[in-house]
Amino acid sequence: MEKYIVSARKYRPMTWGSVVGQEALTTTLRNAITSGRSAHAYLFCGPRGVGKTTCARIFARSINCLTPTAEGDACGVCESCKAFEEGRSYNIYELDAASNNSVEDIRLLNEQVRMQPQIGRYKVFIIDEVHMLSIAAFNAFLKTLEEPPAHAVFILATTEKHKILPTILSRCQIYDFNRMEIEGIVGHLKRVAENEGYTYEEEALGVIARKADGGMRDALSIFDQVAGYAEGNITYKKVIEDLNILDYDYYFRLMDQILEKKVPEVMVTLGEILSKGFEGGHFISGFASHLRDLLMCRDERTLPLMEVAESVKERYAAQAKRCDAKFLYRALKLCNDCDLNYRAASNKRLLVELTMIQVAQALDEDDAGCGRRPSKILKPLFAAIKKVVDEAAKPQTSTPQSHAQPATNSYGTASATGTAPAIANTASASVHAAIKRMAPHSLSIKAKNRLQTPQVATEVAAQSQVEVVTEVRPFEYSDLSFWWYRYAMQLPIEENAVAGRLKNMRPVLMDGWRVEVPVENEQVMKYMNEHLPRLQNFLRKNLRNVEISLHFRMLKESEIKRRAYSKREQLALMLEKSVGFRNLAKALKLELQ
Repeated sequence: MEKYIVSARKYRPMTWGSVVGQEALTTTLRNAITSGRSAHAYLFCGPRGVGKTTCARIFARSINCLTPTAEGDACGVCESCKAFEEGRSYNIYELDAASNNSVEDIRLLNEQVRMQPQIGRYKVFIIDEVHMLSIAAFNAFLKTLEEPPAHAVFILATTEKHKILPTILSRCQIYDFNRMEIEGIVGHLKRVAENEGYTYEEEALGVIARKADGGMRDALSIFDQVAGYAEGNITYKKVIEDLNILDYDYYFRLMDQILEKKVPEVMVTLGEILSKGFEGGHFISGFASHLRDLLMCRDERTLPLMEVAESVKERYAAQAKRCDAKFLYRALKLCNDCDLNYRAASNKRLLVELTMIQVAQALDEDDAGCGRRPSKILKPLFAAIKKVVDEAAKPQTSTPQSHAQPATNSYGTASATGTAPAIANTASASVHAAIKRMAPHSLSIKAKNRLQTPQVATEVAAQSQVEVVTEVRPFEYSDLSFWWYRYAMQLPIEENAVAGRLKNMRPVLMDGWRVEVPVENEQVMKYMNEHLPRLQNFLRKNLRNVEISLHFRMLKESEIKRRAYSKREQLALMLEKSVGFRNLAKALKLELQ
């Protein structure tokens, strides 16, 4: 029985032309070989399974070939090529830095560098996962990497370039490998399936390519797994069953139900998906990708960005015609918010269900709400001032006709020199009166000085409007403490002293929504009474209770806790409170000098 070899090893590229998805890099390396301008150190970096080690082996085989082809490939018939294929070549030395990352391993490598190649011109050292080397190992490798013998070539491969020392990077030619495109992976899988005699559906190979996430090695491993399950007949249905992938049909069905505003059916379909073992976060990511594809297929210019089979594109195009672009934007935002909050959510299923309900209701919402909530209509800041100005600027219709007739000049036109100043003065007086009525009960010296300018006075007056509260909503002590602290936090910088005292105070909630605040002395009492109207209005507004009454009271002498400041007072206090300490002081005869 012939020994089975996995596809990732069996179909590993042996020539530059068989490398998939890295045409720019392979062309550069091939030209370096044909022109004889190969460097002494290379760094291949990129994601896993994109061909870094494969290209390193092709490069090592090609530069040691005794009779290379015109395209820069190895001939495969010379002694050097045969030794490499049979695994007996001493010209190619591979080191796994993940398990050989010590200084001693690098010293052994440096000893190997000094030896001349047996066959061929170069001795190639391929170091995989080079970022795993320790700092000491990197430093031991620096000198050899900078000035190696003429016959030595180093090829370093890594998935994390940022972990490599800059001194190493500066001594290498750096080649960045890209992720494989889905079309390239699908094309390679087709060739493998045809060589193995498998039947396949292109849509099924597309699912495998997307599952591989840009890695050809992962794609071939998944291909072998699916081929074993499907017994050589690789269909779309068998692929999603074997890999436990959500079917397109679920997303299309959900979208149809959302467009028809069938929220109960959406919940039933979602429950069916979750009952099959799919995680809510995985579902939300897939549904967001579905929405993204719907958005992409609305324009011919964005069609190449869709990574789906051609047969599925037609279904996307038909459903996209029923979707408004603004709705898709709102739905994408909702799914993105759900994805961000999914990890921290205590009830993850409820979060996903709520998101799908919001997506279904986003069809009827306006643009500003973005599917989360209705848009908020902001009141203009200067509405009160504007109203006063408009009323003052209106002409007095009740004046007698003899006084209402404007004077005419020599040209027969009406003169407004008399009426305009009158209107302006009236408006100005009304504005100042409104500002005086709206001003807070007490202001600092800086705030009073700022009110002298008309612009700032208008702004302060507009922001100082007191909302009239008529309801009596019950509240608890925790609510009172929260808004008490909130008031202290929003005070301006010039009132930091008041804010600090308010934070240290503990209001007491009495019967009849009476709030008592104990203070220590008369000075604090006088200082706090100046802020009482503002603080009381703030609490009434935010607690929605018009019956709140705030009172400051002086603490009695017996309620004031005296603090021990001197060492003798501290010792006396400790002796008074602790029996054990009294016994210890008596036994040790402790006294203060």
